[in-house]
Amino acid sequence: MTTSPQRRIDVAGLVIALILFVLAGVVWWDMTKLQILSPYDLGPKVMPIIVSGALALLAIGNAIGALRGDLPARDHLDWKPIILILGGLACLIILIAIGGGFMIGTAILFATTSAAFGRRAFLTDLLIGAVIAVFIYLLFAKLLTLSLPAGPLERLF
Repeated sequence: MTTSPQRRIDVAGLVIALILFVLAGVVWWDMTKLQILSPYDLGPKVMPIIVSGALALLAIGNAIGALRGDLPARDHLDWKPIILILGGLACLIILIAIGGGFMIGTAILFATTSAAFGRRAFLTDLLIGAVIAVFIYLLFAKLLTLSLPAGPLERLF
């Protein structure tokens, strides 16, 4: 007679499920605060409902997997990519806050994210990020007439 090994509850998986469930609740709560009325049944409240429901389903699935001990083993955490991406995001936020603009910050974020994924051509990625940022800026500012944070480069357009 063989005995099956006892499965352990994955505490980290339960924590992740709880975070997902709280996030679903926050999205749902925020959606209830929308005061936009639509003449049709579909309006701006539909997408938050879908996102909230999907997050709740993910939370339930993750909790079941954690309780059964079925979640896959996690890889070793490498902090370097996380720090690179968060550093690029911090640069974007700081540049927008001090008036450096959207395009420069977005180019830096693109280059640091590329470096986080292992690419070693930082200057090339910075240039690619700048081209993408100009395209996004022109799309939003000129075509959609939405304002993005202006800096020295944005004033040229």
